[in-house]
Amino acid sequence: MAEIASENMVDRARELIDDAESIAVLTGAGISTDSGIPDFRGPQGLWTKNPEAEKASNIRYYVSDPEVRKTNWERRASGQLWADVEPNIGHRALVHLEERQKLHTLITQNIDELHQRAGSDPAKVVEIHGTTRKAACLSCAWRAEMDVVLDRVRAGEEDPPCPDCGGILKSATVSFGQALDPVDLLCSEEAATEADLFMAVGTSLTVYPINQTVAIAKNNGARIVILNAEATPYDSIADVVLQESISEVLPVIVRMVIPDS
Repeated sequence: MAEIASENMVDRARELIDDAESIAVLTGAGISTDSGIPDFRGPQGLWTKNPEAEKASNIRYYVSDPEVRKTNWERRASGQLWADVEPNIGHRALVHLEERQKLHTLITQNIDELHQRAGSDPAKVVEIHGTTRKAACLSCAWRAEMDVVLDRVRAGEEDPPCPDCGGILKSATVSFGQALDPVDLLCSEEAATEADLFMAVGTSLTVYPINQTVAIAKNNGARIVILNAEATPYDSIADVVLQESISEVLPVIVRMVIPDS
């Protein structure tokens, strides 16, 4: 059962982290909000402001309609996505957790690569929904930095094909209608099974199947800490629930020392 008083919950979360030897962390959009990355469906979300942009995230529309692809590439090429976005203290707090040699695996639903840019070991990060900073072919194994494709768009190609096989290119993200990478999903489930503490940070825990990692961890004896702005479907099985600012609370519970400015 989750603790009641917020101060008690912060103390309890800190104790659980101190006692843990192997921590699995699942992060969602909430951890990147303080870096200036909006969500997709919120009041200021990308898809709220531009419903047509949502079509580009649906594999059926993306593959079948060249105009959707052209519009998508034009939008990306007109301004480098998240070019000035930097990791925030929440991302750095998880780097500190890794430096304490407690992090087993960092699973992220985010596609912004801010964990790696903050200093997280890429070998410990599972990008369950892929990354928008790279491009990939839908027909072969070709993959490259996103700018490789955007440079071609800026040079005049409206819908650049794969340089290896001529197939359709898209961001290396998992779109609606696409299956998750089975290797990434297996790694996530194994992390949840092996961890003695599972932390869900900035995620609503409503996206299947990755939200099931919370239950997997619980069923294998792990303690559960949930830090999110709003309630989640898994709060009732958590040992600690914190509905607080991630940037304010996460550094505290991982015992990150913040230098005086």
